[in-house]
Amino acid sequence: MTVRKTVINVERIESSILLVRGQKVMLDSDLAALYGVETSNLNKAVKRNIDRFPEDFMIQLTKKEVESLRFQNGMSKTEGRGGRRYLPYAFTEQGVAMLSSVLNSERAVSVNIEIMRAFVKFRQMLVSNAELMKKMTALEKKYDEQFKVVFQAIYELMKPPEPSRRHIGFKA
Repeated sequence: MTVRKTVINVERIESSILLVRGQKVMLDSDLAALYGVETSNLNKAVKRNIDRFPEDFMIQLTKKEVESLRFQNGMSKTEGRGGRRYLPYAFTEQGVAMLSSVLNSERAVSVNIEIMRAFVKFRQMLVSNAELMKKMTALEKKYDEQFKVVFQAIYELMKPPEPSRRHIGFKA
């Protein structure tokens, strides 16, 4: 039996990782799109196996959190025509790993592998940024006011970029 490789856009996975309640999570709709299933079917599979998803694996977002994400990331509205009927679920890294046992298809396994790699890359990036911040703080303490402007400029460069908004339409 041959395992078919699924081509997954790594940038798509990385851009789907959000920070909610101080945790890195992925929304049910983003995961469903990656797995190639309907969001409702993904949530049904989770609810059939709800004992595998404790609070630290999966959370249901509040209306306030959904509104905040909607404005930040361009999510669809949650009520009325074209919107969701229920508040979305957000899965932590452990919850995403658990999804592979609930959705046991070839695609789910290969997508999960790529998602786990994206979470690891994200974590490594945060650690290296924290180490760089410690070194910068030590250097700043070591040198006097003459380098204060330089350090401020470097801190500005170290800030993560704001998420870019895709423009719809054509460019003149």
